[in-house]
Amino acid sequence: MAPPSAIDIEGVTDTEAIAIPDPLSINGIASQRLKAGRLIAGTAAGTSSSQFKSPTIGKPKAKRWDHYLTVESKSRHPSALKGAAVHLKKPGLISLGGGIPLAENFPIEEISVKVPTAPHFSEKEARETGTVLTAGKYDASEGSSVYDLSIALNYGQGTGSAQMLRFITEHTELVCNPAYADWGCTLTVGSTSSLDKSLRTFCERGDVVLAEEYTYSSAVETASSLGLDFIPIKMDSEGLLPEHMDEILNQWDEKARGARKPHVLYTVPTGQNPTGATQSASRRKAIYRVAQKHDIYIFEDEPYFFLQMQPYTGPSSPSVPAPQSNEAFLRSLAPTYLSMDVDGRVMRMDSFSKVIAPGTRVGWITASEQIIERVIRANESSVQNPSGISQIILFKLLDEHWGHAGYLQWLINLRMEYTSRRDVLLAACEKFLPRDLVTWDPPAAGMFLWLKVDHTKHPAVSTKPLLDIEEEIYLAAVEEGVLVAKGSWFIAQRGGFVSQELFFRATFAAESEEKMAFAIERFGVAVRKNFGLV
Repeated sequence: MAPPSAIDIEGVTDTEAIAIPDPLSINGIASQRLKAGRLIAGTAAGTSSSQFKSPTIGKPKAKRWDHYLTVESKSRHPSALKGAAVHLKKPGLISLGGGIPLAENFPIEEISVKVPTAPHFSEKEARETGTVLTAGKYDASEGSSVYDLSIALNYGQGTGSAQMLRFITEHTELVCNPAYADWGCTLTVGSTSSLDKSLRTFCERGDVVLAEEYTYSSAVETASSLGLDFIPIKMDSEGLLPEHMDEILNQWDEKARGARKPHVLYTVPTGQNPTGATQSASRRKAIYRVAQKHDIYIFEDEPYFFLQMQPYTGPSSPSVPAPQSNEAFLRSLAPTYLSMDVDGRVMRMDSFSKVIAPGTRVGWITASEQIIERVIRANESSVQNPSGISQIILFKLLDEHWGHAGYLQWLINLRMEYTSRRDVLLAACEKFLPRDLVTWDPPAAGMFLWLKVDHTKHPAVSTKPLLDIEEEIYLAAVEEGVLVAKGSWFIAQRGGFVSQELFFRATFAAESEEKMAFAIERFGVAVRKNFGLV
Protein backbone atom coordinates (compact mmCIF):
# COMPACT_ATOMS: atom_id res chain seq x y z
CA MET A 1 0.00 0.00 0.00
CA ALA A 2 1.58 3.27 -1.13
CA PRO A 3 2.02 5.93 1.55
CA PRO A 4 1.12 9.57 0.97
CA SER A 5 4.04 11.31 -0.71
CA ALA A 6 3.76 15.02 0.03
CA ILE A 7 2.54 17.45 2.63
CA ASP A 8 -0.97 18.76 2.35
CA ILE A 9 -3.97 19.67 4.48
CA GLU A 10 -7.15 17.67 4.08
CA GLY A 11 -10.08 20.03 4.53
CA VAL A 12 -12.43 19.48 7.43
CA THR A 13 -16.05 20.47 6.96
CA ASP A 14 -18.16 22.60 9.29
CA THR A 15 -15.24 24.47 10.85
CA GLU A 16 -15.96 27.94 9.53
CA ALA A 17 -17.76 28.95 12.71
CA ILE A 18 -14.97 27.77 15.05
CA ALA A 19 -13.83 30.57 17.32
CA ILE A 20 -10.09 30.12 17.78
CA PRO A 21 -8.97 31.01 21.32
CA ASP A 22 -5.67 32.68 22.09
CA PRO A 23 -3.22 30.61 20.02
CA LEU A 24 -0.71 30.84 22.86
CA SER A 25 -2.77 28.38 24.85
CA ILE A 26 -3.28 24.66 24.62
CA ASN A 27 -6.92 25.11 23.60
CA GLY A 28 -5.79 27.57 20.96
CA ILE A 29 -3.49 24.97 19.43
CA ALA A 30 -6.28 22.38 19.35
CA SER A 31 -8.68 24.79 17.68
CA GLN A 32 -6.03 25.93 15.23
CA ARG A 33 -5.46 22.32 14.16
CA LEU A 34 -9.17 21.70 13.80
CA LYS A 35 -9.54 24.79 11.64
CA ALA A 36 -6.55 23.79 9.47
CA GLY A 37 -7.76 20.26 8.86
CA ARG A 38 -6.01 16.91 8.85
CA LEU A 39 -2.26 16.96 8.18
CA ILE A 40 -1.18 14.83 5.24
CA ALA A 41 2.60 14.55 5.02
CA GLY A 42 4.07 11.60 3.19
CA THR A 43 7.55 10.29 2.51
CA ALA A 44 10.22 13.02 2.33
CA ALA A 45 7.53 15.70 2.45
CA GLY A 46 8.88 19.24 2.40
CA THR A 47 7.77 21.31 5.37
CA SER A 48 8.49 24.43 7.43
CA SER A 49 7.31 26.06 10.65
CA SER A 50 5.39 28.67 8.64
CA GLN A 51 2.75 26.00 7.94
CA PHE A 52 2.04 25.56 11.67
CA LYS A 53 2.57 28.97 13.31
CA SER A 54 -0.27 31.24 14.38
CA PRO A 55 -0.56 34.61 12.59
CA THR A 56 2.35 37.00 13.25
CA ILE A 57 0.59 40.24 12.34
CA GLY A 58 2.24 43.28 13.90
CA LYS A 59 5.54 41.60 14.71
CA PRO A 60 8.76 42.96 13.15
CA LYS A 61 10.96 41.07 10.72
CA ALA A 62 14.32 39.71 11.85
CA LYS A 63 17.60 41.37 10.93
CA ARG A 64 19.66 39.70 8.25
CA TRP A 65 23.00 38.16 9.20
CA ASP A 66 24.79 37.95 5.88
CA HIS A 67 27.77 39.82 7.37
CA TYR A 68 28.37 37.00 9.88
CA LEU A 69 27.70 33.92 7.75
CA THR A 70 30.81 31.83 7.12
CA VAL A 71 32.28 30.91 3.77
CA GLU A 72 31.19 27.33 4.42
CA SER A 73 27.62 28.36 5.19
CA LYS A 74 27.33 30.70 2.19
CA SER A 75 28.63 27.98 -0.11
CA ARG A 76 25.88 25.50 0.76
CA HIS A 77 23.22 25.02 -1.90
CA PRO A 78 19.85 23.26 -1.70
CA SER A 79 19.91 19.53 -2.33
CA ALA A 80 18.66 18.85 -5.83
CA LEU A 81 17.25 15.48 -4.77
CA LYS A 82 15.54 16.88 -1.66
CA GLY A 83 14.13 19.78 -3.66
CA ALA A 84 12.55 17.45 -6.18
CA ALA A 85 10.21 16.20 -3.43
CA VAL A 86 8.02 19.27 -4.01
CA HIS A 87 6.65 17.57 -7.12
CA LEU A 88 5.48 14.49 -5.21
CA LYS A 89 2.23 16.23 -4.35
CA LYS A 90 1.19 16.23 -8.02
CA PRO A 91 -1.78 13.84 -8.37
CA GLY A 92 -0.97 10.70 -10.34
CA LEU A 93 2.77 11.39 -10.48
CA ILE A 94 4.90 8.25 -10.82
CA SER A 95 8.31 8.90 -9.31
CA LEU A 96 11.42 7.29 -10.75
CA GLY A 97 13.51 10.28 -9.66
CA GLY A 98 14.52 9.55 -6.07
CA GLY A 99 16.20 6.55 -4.52
CA ILE A 100 13.38 6.11 -2.01
CA PRO A 101 12.88 2.39 -1.30
CA LEU A 102 9.43 0.82 -1.28
CA ALA A 103 8.13 0.36 2.25
CA GLU A 104 7.20 -3.23 1.44
CA ASN A 105 10.93 -4.01 1.62
CA PHE A 106 11.29 -2.67 5.16
CA PRO A 107 11.45 -5.65 7.55
CA ILE A 108 9.56 -3.82 10.30
CA GLU A 109 5.78 -4.13 10.18
CA GLU A 110 4.94 -2.66 13.56
CA ILE A 111 6.55 -1.23 16.69
CA SER A 112 5.00 -0.66 20.08
CA VAL A 113 6.09 1.15 23.25
CA LYS A 114 4.53 1.26 26.70
CA VAL A 115 4.41 4.73 28.23
CA PRO A 116 2.82 6.51 31.21
CA THR A 117 -0.65 7.96 30.91
CA ALA A 118 -0.94 11.49 32.30
CA PRO A 119 -0.93 12.28 35.17
CA HIS A 120 0.26 8.84 36.37
CA PHE A 121 3.94 9.20 35.56
CA SER A 122 5.80 7.03 38.06
CA GLU A 123 7.67 4.00 36.79
CA LYS A 124 5.43 1.74 38.88
CA GLU A 125 2.25 3.32 37.47
CA ALA A 126 3.59 3.11 33.93
CA ARG A 127 4.40 -0.55 34.39
CA GLU A 128 0.97 -1.40 35.84
CA THR A 129 -1.42 0.97 34.07
CA GLY A 130 0.58 2.49 31.21
CA THR A 131 -0.63 2.68 27.63
CA VAL A 132 0.84 0.66 24.78
CA LEU A 133 1.29 2.85 21.69
CA THR A 134 1.58 1.13 18.33
CA ALA A 135 2.85 2.37 14.99
CA GLY A 136 2.15 0.29 11.89
CA LYS A 137 3.65 0.47 8.44
CA TYR A 138 0.65 1.97 6.66
CA ASP A 139 -1.31 3.80 9.37
CA ALA A 140 -1.32 7.06 7.37
CA SER A 141 -2.62 5.48 4.18
CA GLU A 142 -5.28 3.63 6.16
CA GLY A 143 -6.38 6.81 7.95
CA SER A 144 -5.61 5.76 11.53
CA SER A 145 -2.73 8.22 11.98
CA VAL A 146 -0.93 11.02 10.16
CA TYR A 147 2.46 9.31 10.62
CA ASP A 148 3.49 5.73 10.03
CA LEU A 149 6.54 3.51 9.57
CA SER A 150 6.47 3.74 5.77
CA ILE A 151 7.22 7.45 6.21
CA ALA A 152 9.39 7.35 9.33
CA LEU A 153 11.70 4.57 8.10
CA ASN A 154 12.35 6.21 4.74
CA TYR A 155 14.49 9.20 3.81
CA GLY A 156 13.31 12.53 5.13
CA GLN A 157 13.99 16.23 4.77
CA GLY A 158 16.61 18.32 6.59
CA THR A 159 13.81 19.85 8.66
CA GLY A 160 12.79 16.55 10.21
CA SER A 161 9.32 15.16 9.63
CA ALA A 162 6.37 17.48 9.19
CA GLN A 163 4.55 15.61 11.96
CA MET A 164 7.25 16.30 14.58
CA LEU A 165 7.98 19.78 13.25
CA ARG A 166 4.33 20.72 13.76
CA PHE A 167 4.45 19.69 17.42
CA ILE A 168 7.82 21.43 17.97
CA THR A 169 6.64 24.65 16.33
CA GLU A 170 3.46 24.75 18.43
CA HIS A 171 5.41 23.94 21.59
CA THR A 172 7.95 26.69 20.88
CA GLU A 173 5.20 29.24 20.29
CA LEU A 174 3.43 28.16 23.47
CA VAL A 175 6.56 28.45 25.63
CA CYS A 176 8.57 31.24 23.96
CA ASN A 177 6.19 33.17 21.67
CA PRO A 178 9.02 34.70 19.60
CA ALA A 179 8.79 38.48 19.36
CA TYR A 180 9.40 38.76 15.60
CA ALA A 181 7.50 37.39 12.64
CA ASP A 182 9.84 35.33 10.44
CA TRP A 183 11.05 32.70 12.90
CA GLY A 184 11.13 28.97 12.36
CA CYS A 185 12.33 25.65 13.71
CA THR A 186 14.23 22.68 12.35
CA LEU A 187 14.94 19.35 13.99
CA THR A 188 18.52 18.37 14.78
CA VAL A 189 20.37 15.32 16.10
CA GLY A 190 20.54 16.73 19.63
CA SER A 191 22.13 19.86 21.11
CA THR A 192 25.78 18.98 20.39
CA SER A 193 24.96 18.60 16.70
CA SER A 194 22.99 21.87 16.92
CA LEU A 195 26.04 23.65 18.32
CA ASP A 196 28.31 22.18 15.64
CA LYS A 197 25.96 23.46 12.91
CA SER A 198 25.66 26.85 14.63
CA LEU A 199 29.41 27.38 14.93
CA ARG A 200 29.95 26.32 11.33
CA THR A 201 27.30 28.81 10.25
CA PHE A 202 28.73 31.83 12.11
CA CYS A 203 32.42 31.28 12.91
CA GLU A 204 35.50 30.97 10.73
CA ARG A 205 38.68 29.23 11.91
CA GLY A 206 40.62 31.59 14.17
CA ASP A 207 37.50 33.30 15.53
CA VAL A 208 36.75 33.54 19.24
CA VAL A 209 33.41 32.93 20.98
CA LEU A 210 32.23 34.55 24.21
CA ALA A 211 31.10 32.13 26.93
CA GLU A 212 30.78 31.72 30.70
CA GLU A 213 34.22 31.26 32.30
CA TYR A 214 33.13 27.74 33.26
CA THR A 215 31.06 26.04 30.57
CA TYR A 216 29.99 22.72 29.06
CA SER A 217 33.22 20.87 28.25
CA SER A 218 31.84 19.28 25.06
CA ALA A 219 31.01 22.77 23.75
CA VAL A 220 34.65 23.79 24.22
CA GLU A 221 35.83 20.62 22.49
CA THR A 222 33.38 21.10 19.61
CA ALA A 223 34.64 24.65 19.10
CA SER A 224 38.29 23.65 19.42
CA SER A 225 38.03 21.09 16.63
CA LEU A 226 36.74 23.89 14.38
CA GLY A 227 39.73 26.10 15.19
CA LEU A 228 37.80 28.34 17.62
CA ASP A 229 38.65 29.55 21.11
CA PHE A 230 36.29 30.56 23.92
CA ILE A 231 36.78 33.90 25.68
CA PRO A 232 35.68 33.58 29.34
CA ILE A 233 33.20 36.01 30.90
CA LYS A 234 33.20 36.26 34.68
CA MET A 235 30.25 34.77 36.57
CA ASP A 236 28.34 35.13 39.81
CA SER A 237 25.48 33.11 41.28
CA GLU A 238 23.23 34.23 38.37
CA GLY A 239 25.64 33.30 35.63
CA LEU A 240 27.67 35.51 33.30
CA LEU A 241 28.16 39.19 34.14
CA PRO A 242 26.94 41.58 31.40
CA GLU A 243 29.27 44.37 32.56
CA HIS A 244 32.31 42.13 32.09
CA MET A 245 31.03 41.08 28.66
CA ASP A 246 30.66 44.76 27.76
CA GLU A 247 34.15 45.53 29.09
CA ILE A 248 35.72 42.74 27.00
CA LEU A 249 34.03 44.00 23.84
CA ASN A 250 34.77 47.69 24.49
CA GLN A 251 38.46 46.99 25.02
CA TRP A 252 38.96 44.42 22.26
CA ASP A 253 42.25 44.92 20.44
CA GLU A 254 42.38 42.72 17.34
CA LYS A 255 46.14 43.05 16.95
CA ALA A 256 46.92 42.24 20.58
CA ARG A 257 44.35 39.41 20.73
CA GLY A 258 45.25 37.94 17.37
CA ALA A 259 41.58 37.58 16.42
CA ARG A 260 38.74 39.74 15.18
CA LYS A 261 36.24 41.08 17.70
CA PRO A 262 33.85 38.39 18.92
CA HIS A 263 30.42 38.39 17.31
CA VAL A 264 28.92 35.26 18.95
CA LEU A 265 27.96 34.53 22.57
CA TYR A 266 27.45 30.92 23.68
CA THR A 267 25.46 30.72 26.91
CA VAL A 268 23.54 28.14 28.93
CA PRO A 269 21.14 30.49 30.76
CA THR A 270 19.18 28.00 32.88
CA GLY A 271 20.72 25.45 35.25
CA GLN A 272 24.08 26.17 33.64
CA ASN A 273 26.46 23.28 33.20
CA PRO A 274 28.59 23.01 35.33
CA THR A 275 27.71 25.73 37.86
CA GLY A 276 23.93 25.27 38.09
CA ALA A 277 23.49 29.07 37.78
CA THR A 278 20.24 30.45 36.34
CA GLN A 279 20.09 33.91 34.82
CA SER A 280 17.25 36.06 36.18
CA ALA A 281 14.94 37.99 33.84
CA SER A 282 16.78 41.24 34.55
CA ARG A 283 20.15 39.56 33.93
CA ARG A 284 18.99 38.23 30.56
CA LYS A 285 17.69 41.63 29.52
CA ALA A 286 20.99 43.26 30.48
CA ILE A 287 22.97 40.69 28.49
CA TYR A 288 20.66 41.14 25.49
CA ARG A 289 21.23 44.93 25.61
CA VAL A 290 25.00 44.37 25.52
CA ALA A 291 24.48 42.02 22.57
CA GLN A 292 22.51 44.72 20.75
CA LYS A 293 25.15 47.35 21.52
CA HIS A 294 27.96 45.26 20.02
CA ASP A 295 25.88 43.38 17.41
CA ILE A 296 26.47 40.01 19.09
CA TYR A 297 24.59 36.91 17.93
CA ILE A 298 23.46 34.71 20.86
CA PHE A 299 23.49 30.92 20.96
CA GLU A 300 20.92 30.14 23.68
CA ASP A 301 21.66 26.52 24.67
CA GLU A 302 18.77 25.35 26.87
CA PRO A 303 18.80 21.58 27.54
CA TYR A 304 17.93 22.22 31.23
CA PHE A 305 15.23 24.85 30.68
CA PHE A 306 12.41 22.57 31.82
CA LEU A 307 14.38 21.36 34.82
CA GLN A 308 13.56 24.58 36.68
CA MET A 309 12.73 23.61 40.25
CA GLN A 310 10.66 24.88 43.14
CA PRO A 311 12.41 27.40 45.42
CA TYR A 312 14.79 25.85 47.94
CA THR A 313 13.41 26.30 51.46
CA GLY A 314 16.14 24.64 53.53
CA PRO A 315 16.82 21.14 54.88
CA SER A 316 14.03 21.12 57.46
CA SER A 317 11.34 23.23 55.74
CA PRO A 318 8.40 21.81 53.76
CA SER A 319 8.83 21.97 50.00
CA VAL A 320 6.83 24.40 47.88
CA PRO A 321 3.79 22.69 46.26
CA ALA A 322 3.77 21.99 42.54
CA PRO A 323 2.20 24.47 40.10
CA GLN A 324 -1.55 23.93 40.14
CA SER A 325 -2.08 24.15 36.38
CA ASN A 326 -0.20 24.06 33.10
CA GLU A 327 -0.74 27.80 32.75
CA ALA A 328 0.74 28.44 36.21
CA PHE A 329 3.71 26.26 35.26
CA LEU A 330 4.34 28.22 32.07
CA ARG A 331 4.10 31.52 33.97
CA SER A 332 6.67 30.27 36.48
CA LEU A 333 9.36 29.65 33.86
CA ALA A 334 12.19 32.12 33.35
CA PRO A 335 11.77 34.26 30.23
CA THR A 336 13.77 32.99 27.28
CA TYR A 337 16.14 35.01 25.14
CA LEU A 338 13.99 33.94 22.20
CA SER A 339 10.93 35.55 23.80
CA MET A 340 12.68 38.93 24.22
CA ASP A 341 14.53 38.87 20.89
CA VAL A 342 13.18 41.60 18.60
CA ASP A 343 16.13 41.47 16.19
CA GLY A 344 16.33 37.77 15.33
CA ARG A 345 19.79 37.69 16.97
CA VAL A 346 19.10 34.54 19.02
CA MET A 347 19.43 30.91 18.00
CA ARG A 348 17.76 28.78 20.65
CA MET A 349 18.86 25.15 20.96
CA ASP A 350 16.42 22.70 22.61
CA SER A 351 16.67 18.97 23.21
CA PHE A 352 14.65 16.00 24.45
CA SER A 353 17.79 14.55 26.05
CA LYS A 354 17.16 15.81 29.57
CA VAL A 355 13.34 15.67 29.60
CA ILE A 356 12.59 12.42 27.71
CA ALA A 357 15.78 10.41 27.09
CA PRO A 358 19.30 11.17 25.79
CA GLY A 359 19.19 8.24 23.39
CA THR A 360 16.39 9.77 21.33
CA ARG A 361 19.02 12.05 19.74
CA VAL A 362 16.35 14.56 18.77
CA GLY A 363 16.63 18.27 19.36
CA TRP A 364 15.67 21.41 17.50
CA ILE A 365 16.86 24.90 16.66
CA THR A 366 14.70 28.03 16.59
CA ALA A 367 15.98 31.12 14.79
CA SER A 368 15.09 33.49 11.96
CA GLU A 369 14.06 31.88 8.69
CA GLN A 370 17.33 33.02 7.07
CA ILE A 371 19.39 31.08 9.61
CA ILE A 372 17.06 28.07 9.71
CA GLU A 373 17.40 27.74 5.94
CA ARG A 374 21.21 27.65 6.29
CA VAL A 375 21.04 24.96 8.98
CA ILE A 376 18.69 22.86 6.85
CA ARG A 377 21.21 23.01 4.01
CA ALA A 378 23.89 21.79 6.43
CA ASN A 379 21.64 18.94 7.60
CA GLU A 380 21.01 17.83 4.01
CA SER A 381 24.70 17.16 3.42
CA SER A 382 25.50 15.62 6.82
CA VAL A 383 23.05 14.01 9.26
CA GLN A 384 20.04 14.53 6.94
CA ASN A 385 17.53 14.30 9.80
CA PRO A 386 17.09 12.61 13.20
CA SER A 387 16.32 8.89 13.32
CA GLY A 388 12.88 8.12 11.94
CA ILE A 389 12.28 5.56 14.68
CA SER A 390 13.02 8.19 17.33
CA GLN A 391 10.76 10.70 15.61
CA ILE A 392 7.77 8.37 15.32
CA ILE A 393 8.09 7.20 18.95
CA LEU A 394 8.25 10.82 20.13
CA PHE A 395 5.31 11.70 17.89
CA LYS A 396 3.20 8.86 19.27
CA LEU A 397 4.04 9.84 22.85
CA LEU A 398 3.93 13.64 22.63
CA ASP A 399 1.39 14.37 19.91
CA GLU A 400 -1.05 11.48 19.75
CA HIS A 401 -0.90 10.29 23.40
CA TRP A 402 -0.06 13.15 25.78
CA GLY A 403 -0.72 16.14 23.57
CA HIS A 404 0.61 19.54 24.62
CA ALA A 405 -1.35 19.46 27.88
CA GLY A 406 -0.05 16.04 28.89
CA TYR A 407 3.51 16.94 27.96
CA LEU A 408 3.35 20.00 30.23
CA GLN A 409 2.02 17.76 33.03
CA TRP A 410 5.03 15.49 32.47
CA LEU A 411 7.34 18.50 32.74
CA ILE A 412 5.67 19.54 36.00
CA ASN A 413 6.24 16.00 37.25
CA LEU A 414 9.93 16.30 36.31
CA ARG A 415 10.13 19.63 38.11
CA MET A 416 8.96 18.06 41.37
CA GLU A 417 11.18 14.99 40.89
CA TYR A 418 14.28 17.13 40.41
CA THR A 419 13.27 19.44 43.25
CA SER A 420 13.13 16.43 45.57
CA ARG A 421 16.47 15.07 44.35
CA ARG A 422 18.18 18.45 44.69
CA ASP A 423 16.84 18.87 48.21
CA VAL A 424 18.16 15.43 49.23
CA LEU A 425 21.62 16.28 47.90
CA LEU A 426 21.64 19.68 49.63
CA ALA A 427 20.52 18.12 52.93
CA ALA A 428 23.42 15.66 52.67
CA CYS A 429 25.81 18.54 52.01
CA GLU A 430 24.54 20.37 55.09
CA LYS A 431 25.05 17.24 57.15
CA PHE A 432 28.34 15.81 55.86
CA LEU A 433 30.49 18.55 54.32
CA PRO A 434 32.81 20.79 56.37
CA ARG A 435 31.14 24.18 55.91
CA ASP A 436 34.35 26.07 56.70
CA LEU A 437 35.93 24.42 53.63
CA VAL A 438 33.10 23.69 51.18
CA THR A 439 30.39 26.16 50.09
CA TRP A 440 27.66 26.17 47.45
CA ASP A 441 24.64 28.04 46.08
CA PRO A 442 21.41 25.98 45.91
CA PRO A 443 20.64 25.60 42.18
CA ALA A 444 17.28 26.78 40.86
CA ALA A 445 17.42 24.58 37.77
CA GLY A 446 19.34 21.84 36.04
CA MET A 447 20.96 18.76 37.53
CA PHE A 448 24.26 20.00 38.97
CA LEU A 449 25.61 21.34 42.26
CA TRP A 450 28.81 23.41 42.05
CA LEU A 451 30.92 22.89 45.16
CA LYS A 452 33.60 25.47 45.99
CA VAL A 453 36.50 24.22 48.12
CA ASP A 454 38.52 26.87 49.99
CA HIS A 455 42.00 25.86 48.86
CA THR A 456 43.59 28.74 50.80
CA LYS A 457 43.19 26.63 53.95
CA HIS A 458 44.98 23.63 52.46
CA PRO A 459 48.18 22.74 54.36
CA ALA A 460 50.19 22.67 51.09
CA VAL A 461 48.68 25.78 49.49
CA SER A 462 52.06 27.55 49.38
CA THR A 463 53.97 24.61 47.91
CA LYS A 464 51.56 22.81 45.54
CA PRO A 465 49.89 24.08 42.36
CA LEU A 466 46.12 24.35 42.58
CA LEU A 467 45.63 21.67 39.93
CA ASP A 468 47.70 19.25 42.01
CA ILE A 469 45.48 19.87 45.04
CA GLU A 470 42.41 19.37 42.85
CA GLU A 471 43.80 16.07 41.54
CA GLU A 472 44.59 14.84 45.05
CA ILE A 473 41.06 15.56 46.30
CA TYR A 474 39.57 13.98 43.17
CA LEU A 475 41.56 10.77 43.60
CA ALA A 476 40.91 10.72 47.36
CA ALA A 477 37.19 10.87 46.61
CA VAL A 478 37.50 7.96 44.18
CA GLU A 479 39.39 6.04 46.87
CA GLU A 480 36.51 6.69 49.28
CA GLY A 481 34.04 5.41 46.68
CA VAL A 482 32.56 8.50 45.02
CA LEU A 483 33.16 10.10 41.63
CA VAL A 484 32.75 13.85 41.19
CA ALA A 485 33.80 16.00 38.25
CA LYS A 486 36.80 18.30 38.49
CA GLY A 487 36.07 21.98 37.97
CA SER A 488 39.09 22.37 35.70
CA TRP A 489 37.38 20.16 33.13
CA PHE A 490 34.93 22.99 32.48
CA ILE A 491 37.29 25.95 32.05
CA ALA A 492 36.14 27.78 28.93
CA GLN A 493 39.52 29.01 27.76
CA ARG A 494 41.91 26.11 27.41
CA GLY A 495 45.61 26.80 27.70
CA GLY A 496 45.84 30.50 28.49
CA PHE A 497 43.57 30.72 31.53
CA VAL A 498 44.42 29.30 34.96
CA SER A 499 41.66 29.30 37.55
CA GLN A 500 42.43 30.75 40.96
CA GLU A 501 39.57 28.84 42.61
CA LEU A 502 38.86 25.18 43.29
CA PHE A 503 35.55 23.61 42.30
CA PHE A 504 33.94 20.18 41.95
CA ARG A 505 30.68 19.34 40.19
CA ALA A 506 28.19 16.86 41.64
CA THR A 507 25.00 15.76 39.93
CA PHE A 508 21.69 14.88 41.56
CA ALA A 509 20.37 13.19 38.39
CA ALA A 510 22.33 9.96 38.22
CA GLU A 511 21.83 7.97 41.44
CA SER A 512 19.12 7.07 43.95
CA GLU A 513 18.47 9.47 46.81
CA GLU A 514 20.00 7.03 49.28
CA LYS A 515 23.18 6.64 47.24
CA MET A 516 23.50 10.40 46.81
CA ALA A 517 23.64 10.86 50.58
CA PHE A 518 26.31 8.16 50.88
CA ALA A 519 28.28 9.82 48.07
CA ILE A 520 28.32 13.24 49.71
CA GLU A 521 29.35 11.67 53.03
CA ARG A 522 32.28 9.99 51.26
CA PHE A 523 33.26 13.22 49.52
CA GLY A 524 33.27 14.98 52.89
CA VAL A 525 35.63 12.34 54.27
CA ALA A 526 37.94 12.77 51.25
CA VAL A 527 38.10 16.55 51.69
CA ARG A 528 38.81 16.29 55.42
CA LYS A 529 41.54 13.73 54.88
CA ASN A 530 43.18 15.79 52.16
CA PHE A 531 43.16 18.88 54.38
CA GLY A 532 44.64 16.88 57.25
CA LEU A 533 41.50 17.05 59.40
CA VAL A 534 41.12 13.29 59.90
